[in-house]
Amino acid sequence: MTELGRWVRVSAMVVLVSSFLVTSAIPSVASEAVAASSERPDSTVNSLHEALLGVMKEADTLGYEGRFERLYPLLPQLFDLPFMAQKSIGRYWKSTSEEERARLLETFKRFTTANYAGNFDDYTGQVFETLGTEESTHGTMLVRSHLVNPDGETIQLNYRMRLVDGHWKIIDIYLNGTVSELALRRSEYSSLIEREGFDALLAALDDKVANLSVSTPAAQSP
Repeated sequence: MTELGRWVRVSAMVVLVSSFLVTSAIPSVASEAVAASSERPDSTVNSLHEALLGVMKEADTLGYEGRFERLYPLLPQLFDLPFMAQKSIGRYWKSTSEEERARLLETFKRFTTANYAGNFDDYTGQVFETLGTEESTHGTMLVRSHLVNPDGETIQLNYRMRLVDGHWKIIDIYLNGTVSELALRRSEYSSLIEREGFDALLAALDDKVANLSVSTPAAQSP
């Protein structure tokens, strides 16, 4: 898969250490969180993988817009987008107004959806495999999985999960097992806000959404 491979490889080139995303275990807290929910953390990940395979298999028929429309209402059920949006701008969250926070959340939701709709745009026999679940910090869980391509290439995708109102939701993805997607975004977004301001960040995310919508042949289908 050309676009997916490009997306993962570019992300994996970033060497980033995040103090927020340390994976040492706190068994008692995490075990209590698991016990408090009737759901398994890996069920959320499996639901995401199932949805992605669905849009991949129908990529040409759906086109970019169809993939976006299918994923847009689903992703908030699987990801804790408000938490991720807040953490993505780091210390700048405290200085934003309620109106700015609402704008950020909506833009972040569209960008997250566009990222999947634009990159998971082809199916040639890929398989997602969930490998296991382990405890992480602050009552979170880590679900280990990988994507197996037909040529045998394996891409490791580990998901950090947080319990929200009794449901396990994704708050971060570690590409190739080590590169934190959320930490990468926080570094990028905070730097942009510092240089150009909050509105510049929203404009940049809108530009990325627009670019993703025309980045693949399937996205250009009528």
